[in-house]
Amino acid sequence: MGKEIERRFLAKGDAWRSLAEGVSFRQGFLSTVKERVVRVRVAGGKGTLTVKGITTGYSKAEFEYEIPREEAERMLDELCERPLIEKQRFRIDHAGLTWEVDAFEGENAGLVIAEVELESEDQAVELPEWIDREISDDPRYFNSNLVQAPYSTWKDQA
Repeated sequence: MGKEIERRFLAKGDAWRSLAEGVSFRQGFLSTVKERVVRVRVAGGKGTLTVKGITTGYSKAEFEYEIPREEAERMLDELCERPLIEKQRFRIDHAGLTWEVDAFEGENAGLVIAEVELESEDQAVELPEWIDREISDDPRYFNSNLVQAPYSTWKDQA
């Protein structure tokens, strides 16, 4: 069984932008039931289908499969819940870990989330200076929840 262990943070400022090139992501959800989220994504010319289980601590079951890009595009256009998630992803190495910084667009514009995948839940993490606060325990920031309540609709953003 696949497993994902990650911590998530809000990013601050723009210093991180000069550290990597962004890649466009377009993704949608076939299911946003918290016990099993099913995501379709097109990024970097590839299509993927991902199934994730419920988050416990910093961990969740995750299964990801490459699918034909054309099929992923069709699912995004015809089957996924709205709005779709659009973002630029920047992969940045810091202190032996790779951070993925997502600068959201569309209905989630203005939101910038940095996440780091870990080997274990208790792994030490040295935070870059452009990290603001941790949001790992705040489900509002899950991509699947940003479909239901986009960042632009929040009265108290961040």
